[in-house]
Amino acid sequence: MKRTYPAVALAAVLALSACSTKAGDSGSSGADGSGVKAGKGVTASEITLGVMTDKTGVFKNLGLGITQGNELWAKDFNAAGGVCGRQVKLETVDHGYKADTAKTLYPQIEPKVLGFVQLLGSPVVAALKQNIASDKTVAAPASWSSELLDNQYVMIVGTTYDLEIIDGLSYFQEKGLVKDGDTIGHVYIDGEYGKNGLRGSQYYAKKHNLTVKEVKITSTDNDLTNIVTGLKGDGVKAIVLTTSPAQTGSALAANKALGLDVPVLGNNPVFDPVLLKSPAANALDKLTIVASSVPFSADIPKAKEVATKYKAAYKETPNGGIPYGYAVGEVWGAVLKKACENKDLTREGIAAALKQTTSASTGDLVAALDFSKAGTPATRQVYAATPDASAEGGVRYVKPLFEAPEAKEYVAPHQK
Repeated sequence: MKRTYPAVALAAVLALSACSTKAGDSGSSGADGSGVKAGKGVTASEITLGVMTDKTGVFKNLGLGITQGNELWAKDFNAAGGVCGRQVKLETVDHGYKADTAKTLYPQIEPKVLGFVQLLGSPVVAALKQNIASDKTVAAPASWSSELLDNQYVMIVGTTYDLEIIDGLSYFQEKGLVKDGDTIGHVYIDGEYGKNGLRGSQYYAKKHNLTVKEVKITSTDNDLTNIVTGLKGDGVKAIVLTTSPAQTGSALAANKALGLDVPVLGNNPVFDPVLLKSPAANALDKLTIVASSVPFSADIPKAKEVATKYKAAYKETPNGGIPYGYAVGEVWGAVLKKACENKDLTREGIAAALKQTTSASTGDLVAALDFSKAGTPATRQVYAATPDASAEGGVRYVKPLFEAPEAKEYVAPHQK
């Protein structure tokens, strides 16, 4: 698809890059006629935000959905007048969910942008975490690890993987699917994504005397039959997944084929609507997904509005990344407006505006967010949903926004 928001012209990029020669500063170019300070990624008429996404890797469908949501937001934001007399543009690159590729692309895109509206993938975010801090670049990761919250420039829109699992296991216990003293399995990708999800299982297990059978895999392990066979032998009453969608399909298919048929709980990236047309389709009824962002089919006004605009602009099968990508844009819009009020569109100004954002609203696309408390997740609420081929986007609610008592008590790794 043709990029909706083209790159900034080379002359403008060179001019912005030349504003500062000291690594790590905001590239401030002084104040404009109205007294607003501008920095890297900001001209008299434009604000450029970066999108580092996955178009070709294991999360390519999620990346596409989030990017399309970002694009829909930018179009609406600009149609409403933009901010500080400027329009938003998006600069997009594809890292293919490869950290080394992202490390190569980052120095090419960083001088062009004020911040990042999308930085997809835990390995990518981990690889660029120090760059983000050194460059003082606010970034919204499509990665929800609470381990990232020691970085003041990371803007996690939604709750974190550990809290998703804590809330989700509480929901399972409420429904009688697990009980104190049970054994559960947790299959997780080795890396920050998987380990942070596992942290949630371990915390909940201590609270409820559960035994957790941990199984570590790589992002390229796509046949989980032997793993599920082992979990069946362990007598698990439920399985938790912090995996890719392909791995989810394999695990669910094995769960059914082996006659284990236990409930399965997954973090928000585990599901893709393409699974509804896969060999695992008839096994997906055992899966519950927990996430802060709403399904594409959510029956709320803002979600319906985004869905209508999406269907008018794109032809791909929708997924939950679309309302999430739009919601991230809404938060960025709120931060940009606060920075404009403060007359500071430098990177330092954006970071300061983020800390002042105590009640970011996205029209309920994501739970209400508070970014003012260092090291603390902006929300602890999730929705619970299940795959449904009859629902647009392939997912429907089974429980509206909630926060488990265990989630309320949980202390995140860098919480102050």
